[in-house]
Amino acid sequence: MGDLKNIETRLFINNEFVQSKSEERYTVYNPATGKHVADIPVANVADVDAAVAAASAAYKGPWSKFSAEQRAACLNKLADLLDAKKSEIGQLETACMGTPAAIATHMLPPMGTKLLRYYAGWADKVAGESFPPDGEGDELYKIVQYEPLGVCAAIAAWNATPLYLGTKMAPAVATGNTVVFKASEKSPLGINVAASCVAEAGFPPGVINFVSGGGSTGALLAGHMGIAKISFTGSGITGRKVQEAAARSNMKRVTLELGGKSPAVVFADANIPNATEAAVDRFLMLTSQVCVAPSRLFVHSSIAEKFIATAKERFEQIGKSWGASSDPTSMTTMHGPLADQTQLKRVLDYIESGKQDAKLITGGERIGNEGCFVQPTIFLDPKPDAKIYREEIFGPVLTIRTFETEDEAMELANATTYGLAAYVFTSDMGRALRVARKLEAGTVNINSGGGIDVRVPMGGIKASGSGREYGKLGLMAYLEPKTITMK
Repeated sequence: MGDLKNIETRLFINNEFVQSKSEERYTVYNPATGKHVADIPVANVADVDAAVAAASAAYKGPWSKFSAEQRAACLNKLADLLDAKKSEIGQLETACMGTPAAIATHMLPPMGTKLLRYYAGWADKVAGESFPPDGEGDELYKIVQYEPLGVCAAIAAWNATPLYLGTKMAPAVATGNTVVFKASEKSPLGINVAASCVAEAGFPPGVINFVSGGGSTGALLAGHMGIAKISFTGSGITGRKVQEAAARSNMKRVTLELGGKSPAVVFADANIPNATEAAVDRFLMLTSQVCVAPSRLFVHSSIAEKFIATAKERFEQIGKSWGASSDPTSMTTMHGPLADQTQLKRVLDYIESGKQDAKLITGGERIGNEGCFVQPTIFLDPKPDAKIYREEIFGPVLTIRTFETEDEAMELANATTYGLAAYVFTSDMGRALRVARKLEAGTVNINSGGGIDVRVPMGGIKASGSGREYGKLGLMAYLEPKTITMK
């Protein structure tokens, strides 16, 4: 990894990097090595007020005069600039998160810029509607137009910050809003590379602003009276706090993506190699620190023995190159550490509880004494009330249970407070579609590990959140419909 001594850590407000008005700082350590990376300012009330004021002035001033075509040009230019800096972004994500360089450089930044270009294409395609008078006695002509909300806030999760820039910022500015963006305190550095490109991309001062900090800064955004909408990705506990703060302040619009405990159902006629690759490999991506990870696996009893043996073999094969001996900066490494010491302790605590509530099949221990590495772990037949079975762990801890009938599988799969994603493996397409209708999830993947397509909505039901991102629905979340009648 190259020189990280001259890292930009300041806030970005009004197209300038500025010192925080707060004296408070927190430290980011590399989770693979434990080495110090940077000290980051915690934006306080004055900082957040300054960012919101800049965004408000831009919204009412220069940005309001930009045409849709001009907004699109800014987004496309920003995408070009970020593509040229993906190695720099990836290096910083790897330093902060231990994200393998191949993913941090060649997967996450391009996904983010793809979203920038996608929503740039939407900028001039937001159409209104009209309704003529309807029958005798109706003299009113009705027009529906869609208007930007104003200043929008975005709070990103720590597992894929470059992606969230496209997910949250792009649709907001494409529709004429302005943005205050906060990356997670665990991954705050790569986003400043994007900040350094904002002015060059042609955005007027104040359109896009970046602040750093943890929960206290996020709370200031959620409760700010000058913010019209907030989009948050993260834990359910924090998401509830965001929604409560939004309601208590000015009833700002809220989009929440709050994680999941996603089921994967493997029927007797499933292609076992495909199901293993799709469910197991998808689960272990980014060290299972992915909201849609299929962490509850349900296997038909007739194939359970074979499938469990195959999954165990796959876990142990991957685990051989997983740990302190692996180098996240190498382009050949595909699995890194957990996010930090806090996440390491959390996952290890879940594993210890699991040893009391289920049968350990493989893994179950920390790897080495340096870095935040944990063995890929499988538990079989957890108790129905086991924490490892009920709660989102956000780490490489998989639970497996068997089932006999389709109805039983659906009951087990839906017996959760979450509803983000689900996975089905079967060669019977009639059953696949029937089961997909029954599964309580925002996204159902059939015979695949799924993936991100910018054109289709992504989000959850129940405790997995509200609203959708990506696609047209992700765009419309930043617009307010207005009805106008004329006589």
